[in-house]
Amino acid sequence: MRARDAVAVAALRAGLAAIDNAEAVEAARHAPPVASHPELAGTLVGLGAGEVERRVLTDAQMEAIVLAEVTELRTAAEGYRRTGQADQAERLLAQAEVLGAHLNGSARGDGATPAP
Repeated sequence: MRARDAVAVAALRAGLAAIDNAEAVEAARHAPPVASHPELAGTLVGLGAGEVERRVLTDAQMEAIVLAEVTELRTAAEGYRRTGQADQAERLLAQAEVLGAHLNGSARGDGATPAP
């Protein structure tokens, strides 16, 4: 059971990281911070003064990101399988299955387009 947990943890971390990355905004869109201390470079006044509000994704966007992650895992697994690395391929397929099972709370994960 522990091996299954490790696969699930790795899959969920990858899915959450993909969503987290998609929520980030491009640095070029915001003006660079103005230094507020003459002797300390890059300092800003106020708690969180250097923070930028992240994008808010819709459920559909998050689902599309997870579907893309499932597809990417399956593609990588196929590559491992072709090179004779069956253990790696099985690990990635298991991760794809875990992520797929979390789409809409179902056990889909087949790479199909989600229902509206």
